[in-house]
Amino acid sequence: MEDPPTPLSLRLRKGLGVAALALFGATLALTLTGFLLSYWQGRRLDAQFPPEGRFVDVDGVRLHYVETLPDGAARATVLLVHGASGNERDLRVPLAGPLAAQGLRVISIDRPGHGHSGRGREAPASPAAQARMLRAAMEALGAPRAIVVGHSLAGALASNLAIDHGDFVAGLVLLAPVTHPWPGGVAFYYRLTAAPVVGWLFSHALATPLGLLLLDEGVRSVFAPQAPPADYAARTGVALVLRPRAFLANAQDVDALYDFVTLQSPRMGEIVAPVAIVSGDRDEIVLTDIHSRGSARAIAGATLAILKGVGHSPHWSAPQASLDAILDVAQRAQRSALMAR
Repeated sequence: MEDPPTPLSLRLRKGLGVAALALFGATLALTLTGFLLSYWQGRRLDAQFPPEGRFVDVDGVRLHYVETLPDGAARATVLLVHGASGNERDLRVPLAGPLAAQGLRVISIDRPGHGHSGRGREAPASPAAQARMLRAAMEALGAPRAIVVGHSLAGALASNLAIDHGDFVAGLVLLAPVTHPWPGGVAFYYRLTAAPVVGWLFSHALATPLGLLLLDEGVRSVFAPQAPPADYAARTGVALVLRPRAFLANAQDVDALYDFVTLQSPRMGEIVAPVAIVSGDRDEIVLTDIHSRGSARAIAGATLAILKGVGHSPHWSAPQASLDAILDVAQRAQRSALMAR
């Protein structure tokens, strides 16, 4: 028979119970505060960076796009596809105007779940699924064929369009692309954020306020070793990725990327469209040797420009090199079309 609890043990148990209850209450209060703060900050970001274009419906999903037109008849159409942690402004701001001035119709689009585009439910993180949606959107906009420009993560998506939708891709430009599996795979924090329940809670309670505190450092890492433009965040609305649903979508996209390129990279040699690749030799986000040089070796006739001292955003740090690559591909695509007649 056990001895009855002493007054001291009773006080300890009671104290532990009160402490546990207080800890639970504090955690609940912090979580609810995080939810409310994230909701408020998300609404504020939506108001600060509203849609600047129009919407097209693809299988019940509204995709946001911006169209930049030349003064006269367009000689070709260019589709700009942004990478991870971004939106359509990232490529449109430095590239669309100069391209339109060269007689090109330019369409920049928010990938599903990013910027002001809806997400969809059927394998929304798959680059192949997003590629199908973007092609359908382009066809709905009267662009059955286009020169596709993909940056970073969108290198996998753009390459998929060239592989599985070759009749749509007149030419392909890869800017600091992700196209091959890389050592170490996806960082653990992306996998954690993409995980069910835990990832949803983090994205909706903590990601927005914490992300806003770390935003400037994140932008600097993308441009390193160069400094980002002083007005980059204001011009591109990069903070839109910190809204809960966009943050979760971004983590899911990155989490799915490694397995996707592992399967797709052996097929890069199937690309027959004119291809140009532009990357920096100081890219600290994506390994230029693996992805850019690997793609150049795999794709017959691909041109490769490695820019000295440039990081992960060549379209900002060296916009003329990116523009030259797109215009070169447009010319090669036009010659190919004339030869095919």
